[in-house]
Amino acid sequence: MKPSNNKQRLLGVYCRGVAMGAADVVPGVSGGTVAFITGIYEELLDSIQSVNLKALNLLLKEGPMAAWRHINGNFLLVLMLGVLTSIASLARGISYLLDNHPLLVWSFFFGLILASSIHMIKQIKVWQLTTVIAIIVGAVTAYWIGELKPSELSPDLLIFFGAGAIAICAMILPGISGSFILVLMGMYGHVLTAIKDLQLVTIAAFAAGCGVGLLSFSRLLSWLFKRFHDLTLSVLTGFLIGSLNLVWPWKQTLSYYQNRQGEQLALEQQNVLPVTYQSLAGADAQTVFCLGLMAFGMVLVFLLEKIGEQEIKAS
Repeated sequence: MKPSNNKQRLLGVYCRGVAMGAADVVPGVSGGTVAFITGIYEELLDSIQSVNLKALNLLLKEGPMAAWRHINGNFLLVLMLGVLTSIASLARGISYLLDNHPLLVWSFFFGLILASSIHMIKQIKVWQLTTVIAIIVGAVTAYWIGELKPSELSPDLLIFFGAGAIAICAMILPGISGSFILVLMGMYGHVLTAIKDLQLVTIAAFAAGCGVGLLSFSRLLSWLFKRFHDLTLSVLTGFLIGSLNLVWPWKQTLSYYQNRQGEQLALEQQNVLPVTYQSLAGADAQTVFCLGLMAFGMVLVFLLEKIGEQEIKAS
């Protein structure tokens, strides 16, 4: 793992963090996807798992700088600053866009995820039967998660801690949205409200859960990548493909449920074609704009892919 000390490199890491944070705010989109397509995913896993007893031992024996270098501290700090900047600044904006322009938002993210799936398929080096099976298993799992019905938890600090620990595991998996896991638990609105209203104690409990989940789950993922690289990549690719069902823009709502705030939310939905959506909803399907945003999302991923490839060559 190469330390990330170059100023230009750190600026790039910060921008990736901003993109990851923006993705993590939206249910159905994973920050792990952004990390993967921009070429920092395995470095992120390795850096997180290096926060261990060896780092503590270095801190005690050789001082803070030795421990900081061991955990790739500059990389982690700058990336987290980007993520937090994005979440703090975009939480309101993305909530507004999802409420007022959902078709356009979901179209953009559909394009992002579709292109990300293509990118990940290209990273698989050896194709065999187990690779194909792993992709199918991943796709079916992500599709099944997307079809689950939301529940509603009574939020206290312990629940916020547990929600953070579970959601962060999904957030670092390409194709599995941590925000959507929060939706399934009935915690998405509570977490977003805590961030928007700066409820510091609640945010701290959620962040502590994220920290515990991240440190434990990243070790498993890093181990899988080192020993079963293509198989792990295949499962993650399947996750991305399966998640396309969740972010398809045009949906028919079949049933609703009422949350604790009295809001009427969609419980069961099915994907429909734009022309069907227009006749069912009695509203413009915005097909041309949506397809344009899908294409823009795909182009953006391919550009990020090129940038990631150039940085890998330069390092």
